[in-house]
Amino acid sequence: MYEVQDVRVDPASRRAWRGTEEITFSRKEFDLVLALISRAGELVSREELMRDVWNTTFWTSSKTIDVHLGWVRRKLGDDSRRPHLITTVRGRGLRFETQDPRTLPQTPIARTSSPTP
Repeated sequence: MYEVQDVRVDPASRRAWRGTEEITFSRKEFDLVLALISRAGELVSREELMRDVWNTTFWTSSKTIDVHLGWVRRKLGDDSRRPHLITTVRGRGLRFETQDPRTLPQTPIARTSSPTP
């Protein structure tokens, strides 16, 4: 059983919950969630997802992952414009967040000042 934030996934029974509500995923949607939540906090490349979820080393469609990810996000209630469960790191892959990034303290931007003469 994997439990991250308020999402639980049981690989043995192929069931998933968000809080107390059971979420029904298609086979590929479940496999995608499992591939991400089992490596929560880690960046998972699109190549790894194609291999692990679709059992292929070639791209059947550049939109395959995006389409399934959209369905998964909708079912989990994860806003694609401000995701807090599954984030996309452009050009690198996807990450199932271990904490809601919206609640993490913001790091102030360091500013350099010019030396005074």
